[in-house]
Amino acid sequence: MTRIVFIARLAVYALTFVAIVGPHVLSLRYGRGRLAGRLPMLLHRVFLWLFSVRVTQSGTPPKAGEPALVLSNHVSWLDIVVLGSLRPLSFVAKSEIAGWPVIGTFARLQRTVFIDRARRGATATVNSMIGERLAAGELVVLFAEGTTGDGLRLLPFRSSLVGAAREALTDGTGGLARIRLQPLALAYTGRAGLPLTRIERPEVAWYGDMELAPHLDLFARRGPIDLHVVWGAPIAFEPGTDRKAATATAEASVRQSLRDAIAGRPTAVQGTRSVEAAERRTGREGADVSAPGIAAI
Repeated sequence: MTRIVFIARLAVYALTFVAIVGPHVLSLRYGRGRLAGRLPMLLHRVFLWLFSVRVTQSGTPPKAGEPALVLSNHVSWLDIVVLGSLRPLSFVAKSEIAGWPVIGTFARLQRTVFIDRARRGATATVNSMIGERLAAGELVVLFAEGTTGDGLRLLPFRSSLVGAAREALTDGTGGLARIRLQPLALAYTGRAGLPLTRIERPEVAWYGDMELAPHLDLFARRGPIDLHVVWGAPIAFEPGTDRKAATATAEASVRQSLRDAIAGRPTAVQGTRSVEAAERRTGREGADVSAPGIAAI
């Protein structure tokens, strides 16, 4: 992609943002209804289309209105755009991101829950906030490794914020009978139609002390990115569930899904367009999408 083409596409994306930010802010302020969830999805999908990020899915995501805490691996800033394009949801992120130029604004518009890791008692406060959202039937994404990785290896999942699921089960918050813990694997599998090699991983993954500007330059200049999203088997979290054991189960699920996707082992793949078709057939968002079929965003 030439610099002129990149700038032109970025301008289209900026115009899309300007067009929807007003209605989105109003929807957040006066009700947080269907529009508040759909507008970020539209913005993210425009980005993926403009910059040739091709996404496929497999597995069965939560149904509409089913509270779920998604436990995912974390590879790049692009994870936010990809997951945000699939369905209405919010994220949990470190408090420093709130002050980042541009990115902080996007995070707040996505209703991100920020956690100050340096403050004693922050985890309990954040767990309470997440618990309220889960009790309201929302989807909350937690990057359980606590940082980004290279997309090949999975770091140990942290169980502290999984306590938010228990908050949603308490009478003071929601009194739900159970919460769905949803393992999710993000596998970056290809670039420009070819399998992604180990050498090319730093061009896609953003981790460690990598500078953002050079990374974005590589993203702009190289070919399309292929990414596979795997929704693992859900884990029922009930009042008596062991938090650490449930987290370990989710970690094992994501690790296996990541290995299979990167190795190219066959899975029943479902693309976003097929998901939308399933939603129209059932008349509700979040239908079972386990039927085979491939489509790209």
